[in-house]
Amino acid sequence: MTDDPFYHPQEDSAEAAIEAIADELSVFDEDWDRYQFIIDMGKTLPPFPADWMNDAHKVPGCQSQVWMEARVENVALYLAGKSDALIVGGLIALLLRVYSGRTPAEILATDPVWLKTLGLTGSLSINRGSGLEAMARKIHELAASVRTQSGT
Repeated sequence: MTDDPFYHPQEDSAEAAIEAIADELSVFDEDWDRYQFIIDMGKTLPPFPADWMNDAHKVPGCQSQVWMEARVENVALYLAGKSDALIVGGLIALLLRVYSGRTPAEILATDPVWLKTLGLTGSLSINRGSGLEAMARKIHELAASVRTQSGT
């Protein structure tokens, strides 16, 4: 499964992932150190297929180029993502850690307010913060679409 582009969660729930991220970020006093940690997280994402880097997979509303893909497997929504910017790649990794591998209901129940609570939107430029919110919206749209299609 090394060539699987979809992120598989480490934690059992979105809530547990948010708590783990909060703990990891709490050790950093400086924004620069937090940014470096986030950038490093992006480097651990599974490889994103080059043929998915097209308009059909592009996330609108992002300053950088961002692409996402989703698949449903065993009632869970698995996500893959990529950006042409290092910090945005890290932000994608954070989002996928929370949302990928969860049921559509759990994704929709996990409000992206956690991004603000952890101080992730406030320390970014306005454009990056808007892009992060656009990525979270896209994930929620995908979950809502799957939920509607499956009737759950």
